[in-house]
Order: sequence, then C-alpha cells, then structure tokens
Amino acid sequence: MAIIQWFPGHMSKARRQVQENLKHVDFVTILVDARLPLSSQNPMLTKIVGDKPKLMILNKVDLADPVRTKEWQSYFEGQGIRTLAINSKEQATVKKVTDAAKSLMKDKIERLRQRGIQKETLRTMIIGIPNAGKSTLMNRLAGKKIAVVGNKPGVTKGQQWLKTNKDLEILDTPGILWPKFEDQLVGLKLALTGAIKDQLLPMDEVTIFGLNYFKENYPERLQERFKGMDLEQETPELIMEWTQKLGFRDDYDRFYNLFVKDVRDGRLGTYTLDRVSDLDGDR
Repeated sequence: MAIIQWFPGHMSKARRQVQENLKHVDFVTILVDARLPLSSQNPMLTKIVGDKPKLMILNKVDLADPVRTKEWQSYFEGQGIRTLAINSKEQATVKKVTDAAKSLMKDKIERLRQRGIQKETLRTMIIGIPNAGKSTLMNRLAGKKIAVVGNKPGVTKGQQWLKTNKDLEILDTPGILWPKFEDQLVGLKLALTGAIKDQLLPMDEVTIFGLNYFKENYPERLQERFKGMDLEQETPELIMEWTQKLGFRDDYDRFYNLFVKDVRDGRLGTYTLDRVSDLDGDR
C-alpha cells in the first residue's frame, strides 16, 4: 500500500493558526476517537502543543469497546494527561467537560486568586483530526447549533471563538491531519472509521483489514451479524462467499461498502482498533 497523503490547504493554514493561538489559551483540549485513541492523534499537533496543559477527550465512547476505553484512560492518566471519556451527543457532556477543565486548571486558578485575580472564564482550543466529532461537541457545549456537523471528514474549515458558558470559552479549529501516513496500519484504521476520505484507500484493503481485525478480536460480532460465517476461512474467500450469499452476485464493491458502513454505524457492536497492549514506544 502506498503512503497516504492528504493535506488540504485549509489544514496547513490551521496548523499555523494553532501554533499562533497557543498563547491565548489556558489549556489545549485534544479530541480523539475513542475507537482509536492513539491513531487518531495528530503527532504534528502534539509536537506543537508541547508542555501546554492538556485535557484528552475520548469521544464517541458509545461506539468504543468499554473495556479498552478504561485501559486507555488509565494509560493516558499514567502519562500525566487528564482524560475524559464522553459521548458528545449527551446532555451531561457540558458539565463533564467544564468540571474537567476546572480540575485541570485548579492550581493556576488558585495562584491567581492569591494574587487577587478572579479568573472566571477558562480558554481552551479544541484540536483533533477530521470526523472526531468536534462540531457535535461544540454544538453541545454551546447549547445551540453553531458548528456544521457532517458524517464525512473535512467539514469544518474555519476557526471561531465560542462562548459556551461563563466558565469556558473555546477556540474551534478544523480537523487537521498530518501530511502523510507512513504507518499503513494507522491509515487503515482511520479509513475504516471514516476519518479520511474513502477515495484515499482501496475499499477492498480496508474491508480485509476490518474483517481480519474482527475475526481476531471480536469474532462473535461477525457471527451475530453474518449468521453462519465460517471464520476459519481465509478472508478473501469469505468476501467472495458472502457477496454471493447477500445476492450481490460478483459485485464485491457492494459487500465492501456494506461491511464498512456496518462497522462505522456500530452494527457490529462496540469495538476499539487501538490496544494498549500493542504499544511498543512507536505509533
């Protein structure tokens, strides 16, 4: 598989703006997809953020494997990063995020109070890759529709300051990818969850990766969805057999699209593509 490259002009501009605006925020909110807590982090932005206080939000937790979500929370907390797992569609999100922000910045708030400065509003910047759910989170925090929500990557293209309540002011940014994915596995994970455009990777490769991953990690999910699927078969043979069984004749693209959509929509249940146990010091 060739190196995947996708770095639209607005992302390059946003990267520069993130760097310039760091001095205007108290902390940075890093929004990741709970299904891939490591692979959905932009290493380029992580480097830019540096030692700035961070709040890690694992979003779409309703779609992720709850056991692995807890493992990732423990891992990040062990790295000294305050971590919060949420479903940004829930009303409770506002209080959870606000409370986490206050807890993260309590030492700074106390230092200012001792100097006679009452800091009521904390400022943060939300950064993350496309389709991590930033727009949904922004709308939830603001209590109204202020950000465009889409089910495809690259919807938000501008930056805007948003007053969510008296406690929090947020700078929204577009989803920013890094220029190229040299790790093919990261590219496949992002493609399977819809973080990058479908045209960037052949859907047969994405489907084979997804089937192999579910066969190894969640075999019961495949058998629930595709009754009678023989998981001992080689994956290409499974694809050919089930394309026929589903009445698609030799139209394998229909099976690829069906399977990937099922994974993204949660029809195969909750799942997480990154595992703490796989960490070896590299992405």
